[in-house]
Amino acid sequence: MADYYFKMDDMAVGYQGKTLIHDINIGIDKGEIVTLIGPNGSGKSTILKSITKQLKLIGGKVFFDDTSLQEMSYKELSSNMAVVLTERIKTELMTCHEIVATGRYPYTGRLGILTPEDEQIVDEAMKVLDQTAKVYGHSISYTQLLMGGASIDVNGVPLTEETLQLAKDSDAVLMGSIGGDAKTSPWYQLEPSKRPEAGLLQLRKGLNLFANLRPAVLYDELKGACPLKKEIADRGFDLMIMRELTGGLYFGKRSTEEIDGVLTAKDELTYNENEIRRIAKRGFDIAMKRNKKVTSVDKANVLDSSRLWRKVVEEVAKDYPEVTLEHMLVDNCAMQLVKDPAQFDVVLTENMFGDILSDEASMVTGSIGMLASASLNDTKFGLYEPSGGSAPDIAGKGIANPIATILSAAMMLRFSFDLDKEADAIENAVAAVLKDGYRTIDIMSEGKEQIGTAQMGDKICEYIK
Repeated sequence: MADYYFKMDDMAVGYQGKTLIHDINIGIDKGEIVTLIGPNGSGKSTILKSITKQLKLIGGKVFFDDTSLQEMSYKELSSNMAVVLTERIKTELMTCHEIVATGRYPYTGRLGILTPEDEQIVDEAMKVLDQTAKVYGHSISYTQLLMGGASIDVNGVPLTEETLQLAKDSDAVLMGSIGGDAKTSPWYQLEPSKRPEAGLLQLRKGLNLFANLRPAVLYDELKGACPLKKEIADRGFDLMIMRELTGGLYFGKRSTEEIDGVLTAKDELTYNENEIRRIAKRGFDIAMKRNKKVTSVDKANVLDSSRLWRKVVEEVAKDYPEVTLEHMLVDNCAMQLVKDPAQFDVVLTENMFGDILSDEASMVTGSIGMLASASLNDTKFGLYEPSGGSAPDIAGKGIANPIATILSAAMMLRFSFDLDKEADAIENAVAAVLKDGYRTIDIMSEGKEQIGTAQMGDKICEYIK
């Protein structure tokens, strides 16, 4: 592992026609060689994927040696980077502290846009993304994909293999709300495997999405909608539920049979250490981008699976010395979420516990139309969507709240593209619009100005400068 790093706040390296890192502002001799390694900014004891490649420095600018980097994907290259300094530069900077690179770069993203039932909210998210890209010098290309009821109408199924492949070929996927009116829509006359929501389950499985992120944020301007006591709401909260999505009780063996004349049902809860370790690492990585605290939720006083969960989480925590880890039993966590939600930063938990706790956390905000979500796999890829379901009764009327989808787009910039400043810009713009008194109908209150879907998107764009 390198002893010295050089901080590169605003850099660019050329690779396959894309720009990643700008001129390095220290004295570099023409033709001098340095080494690129993976990020070490989260306190990890090992370098990410042990990436060690050669860079050629030409006239003070850095270019990748394509022959040594052919197997690296663009997303790997565009993660945070550090340069191991040559012996000469080490000597010149002996008095410098070790600094880890932040890795800023112009970004060209390929975004899959899934348009299930209501395109309006997705259109506004794209509008905000375009404004953000314009301000920060990035570009985003969109591929429109059909899923859910929109796909059923065209293709007869909620998700086609072609759509799944196009999603895989994207850097991330942004999706609107899915589903229709179960009482009147012909989609719900179909067998369950061909209904709109089945497409989402197929998509999650096909993309190997195992980590679900559900933020719960109480904005100052919306505290009146919070169902908690005023003294609790006044403290505010901003927490993230990190839920394991593909294991546990929901995916275990199950059966219902008659045993000794008694009808008996069985559900098997299984986790292995690899499943726990990968979600734990994601949880700690997310905490490093937030307030550096992880609350691991289990039922270790009863369940073997929870005891293994706790053991593996503690092992992973050793690689993140900057993050504070605490353990909490699930029943206590459910109580603490309504008693003192401000104590939480990242809540890391297994599938069923996360399913229940994330719904509880979303409801204490009092405004589900404001809540984003993400589902990630073991790369930087993610599926981003609003937490709330579709609202077929207002579809096409131009009054739906697009903020949850816009905030989902901000999550995408942060977690799939590592564009934290750009994500901050969107989130700050949303807060500013609310502070100035603009509301869609679902969060309208006395003395505020009610605006529609497109107007809300326009207002948020105005604050991204």
